[in-house]
Amino acid sequence: MSRTSTKPRPLVLRNANFRALWVSSTAGIFGTSVAAVALPLIAAVELDASDFAVAALSGVGFLPWLLFGLPIGVLVDRYRRRPVVLTALVMRIAVLMSLPVAFWLDRLTVAQLFVVSFLSGLAAVFSMLAESALVPRAVKREELIEGNGLMTGSAASADAVGRGLGGWLTGVWGASNSLLLQVAASAVSLASVATLKVQESASDHQGSVRIFREMGEGLRYSFSTAPLRAILLVGALWNLGGAIVVSLMVILVVRTLGESGAMLGFLTAATALGGTLGGLTVKRVTQRLGSGTVWRFSMVPAVAGYASLLLMTPGWGMAPGFVGLFLAGYAISMNVVVSTSFRQRVCPPRMLGRLGSASRMVTWGMLAVAGVFGGLLVDALGIRGAMLTGLAVAVLAPAVAAFGPLRGIRHLEDLEPERDLAPAENP
Repeated sequence: MSRTSTKPRPLVLRNANFRALWVSSTAGIFGTSVAAVALPLIAAVELDASDFAVAALSGVGFLPWLLFGLPIGVLVDRYRRRPVVLTALVMRIAVLMSLPVAFWLDRLTVAQLFVVSFLSGLAAVFSMLAESALVPRAVKREELIEGNGLMTGSAASADAVGRGLGGWLTGVWGASNSLLLQVAASAVSLASVATLKVQESASDHQGSVRIFREMGEGLRYSFSTAPLRAILLVGALWNLGGAIVVSLMVILVVRTLGESGAMLGFLTAATALGGTLGGLTVKRVTQRLGSGTVWRFSMVPAVAGYASLLLMTPGWGMAPGFVGLFLAGYAISMNVVVSTSFRQRVCPPRMLGRLGSASRMVTWGMLAVAGVFGGLLVDALGIRGAMLTGLAVAVLAPAVAAFGPLRGIRHLEDLEPERDLAPAENP
């Protein structure tokens, strides 16, 4: 008898728990991308805020990662993750809804934009850390690359649609009203997570005195091996330099080049479209070239893609930016999938929240710093000088990756540390 082999169904179809997390993450990214376009346009167009305020606003949403990432990571490891996600999403919906309401009442201010961006970012810290810690419980270890690739690819697609649609709607509905899309997207995430069924139990470590010890464990583990340290440094350098460039895009496109909010949305959507392709092809590419090779060289085209923004001119002269940002999105997506999968693979399950928070405190904390730096640099050097400075920092990321301690490593999976490197269980 001849044996026939059937191709397994995609992970998103065969695993209901992964599907719930996938829908929640995708909807959340869609809503966040709408806000990423709308918030700076509210400041720049509806409220006529200063260049510094417009640039700094892009980093405020990431400030909670820098200030509270570590303690929130401890809380995520202490408690069941599903209720944490649900509570954070409810908080986010309530906070975001205050912006269109204030606009309708003609009470909207720049200060409220900053407060809402910060509180929404705080809710995102809880929900994203808890969701990320749930992924290894929803899939098998050997499915992590596939699962993270699917989530990254679909998230990038949602990002592209959200940015394009958000940019268009700012001209049709107004920037403040377009935030209703993010409220709706958060409601979809809430409904999806409510269907999640995973086995998890709360930790016995409820003493508030030990929270600093547990925070220290997460931070130490993030620096405990050469691969983790290298991945963290490269991510921090890229986010600092790249985010300086991104924080200035509204000023470059809308104020310097005189283009519309819709053009800004479509331009930033190019990054997300590239990210979609990167997320969907990363499994095949890493199998052929090795995850270490992909991680090491993916930031080179990312820097080149961001540099293309300096070549843009009004009208058809925007084309270099579209091509460059698509290329950057493709490369960044692959780098993120490989880095995330490696961390999830090597980290003990009970440490996932703390490792995620410590890593993002360093890397995503740079996004908050970059917004402030971008505002200061544009005032001092002008828009192009500020963007060149950001690119000069970003180029350090591929340099460290190519010549650092992981040079020559083909497969990051071969670097999985011994389990005795992980902190011992607390009694």
